[in-house]
Amino acid sequence: MSGNQWGPPAAPPYGQPQFGWGAPPGGPRPPKKKRGGLIALFVVLGIVLLGVIGLKAVSNTLKHNGDPYTSQPAPTYSSSYSPTAEPSETPSAAPTRPVTNRPTTTQPTTTRPTAPRTTTTPKSNPGPSDTDLVLRNKLYKAGGMGSVSCKESRSRPSNVAGARANYVNLLRCLNKAWPAVVTKAGGRFRSPKVQVFSGTISTPCGMYSDTGPPFYCGSTETIYMNLSEDIGNYNRYPEAYQKVWARMWMLHQFAHEYGHHVQNMTGILAANARMRYDAPTQAAELEGSRRLELQASCFGDIFIGSNKRTYPVTGQALFQWKWLILHWTDYNNDHGDGVNHQYWATRGFTSRNPNVCNTFAASAAKVQ
Repeated sequence: MSGNQWGPPAAPPYGQPQFGWGAPPGGPRPPKKKRGGLIALFVVLGIVLLGVIGLKAVSNTLKHNGDPYTSQPAPTYSSSYSPTAEPSETPSAAPTRPVTNRPTTTQPTTTRPTAPRTTTTPKSNPGPSDTDLVLRNKLYKAGGMGSVSCKESRSRPSNVAGARANYVNLLRCLNKAWPAVVTKAGGRFRSPKVQVFSGTISTPCGMYSDTGPPFYCGSTETIYMNLSEDIGNYNRYPEAYQKVWARMWMLHQFAHEYGHHVQNMTGILAANARMRYDAPTQAAELEGSRRLELQASCFGDIFIGSNKRTYPVTGQALFQWKWLILHWTDYNNDHGDGVNHQYWATRGFTSRNPNVCNTFAASAAKVQ
């Protein structure tokens, strides 16, 4: 919120004086003259009869009595205490109290600066802008990811226990792989929570059904994995290579959602949400969503590529991984088409470095 949230101050009420009334205008009035009566009249007549000598005497008398309209000098007040010596640095207009039993040591004389003191107000640091967070994030310069020798769980996702075992294993591996990179980027690493669901689930990010994909909720930092999808994919197809595809799909989906968690820890997720909220058109908002989702896949495949030898993602597993990253259907135009998804997933898998995942600096054609 910008500006004054309380509004302007209320105007003073009309009809009431802002200042109290003092003495009447013009200052204090002069005192009234005293009347002399008949005696004064006889004196004046006598003065006239006396002539030049009498006039001179009256004139001298009036001068000694004084003019009532002439301001008199103000009385002089003297202080009962007169300091014998003033400290050199104390202004003469501000006398100090006498001090008894002063110490014999001489205090050093301090010289006050002649120049007025200036107070500098430190400039507030607003921090990086949303554009900086998505376009020039420190994550892009954090360096490559090394292998953590992650191995696939021996449990197969044919049931709830098998699927959970795979989630636990992947979470442990990802929590080993990402902390060093996130810390170098200036982020604070923390492990996400993982929750599984079948049917419908209500979350702080909304209500979702298992007819849709897994998802990540940034407000709770939770990955929600779709049990119905992962178990269903594994049990639906009988062929061995199809089951390999189901395992690679589960691996890619989990790593992708963890990629959103990496975006959250480095400020990209929240910055992108604000930018999409302020987008001038729906097309611009959808493009912002595609940039975010394609980057999450790129981040996820950095992990997969870093551990391809130990997991392993070789032979049939590598073939199925390449197939699934291309055959990606974007029904809502908010995740990116198969060709672009393959482009960004392959970049992450091959380079194993976040600097190749800056989808926000890519052309619009690369995020269709």
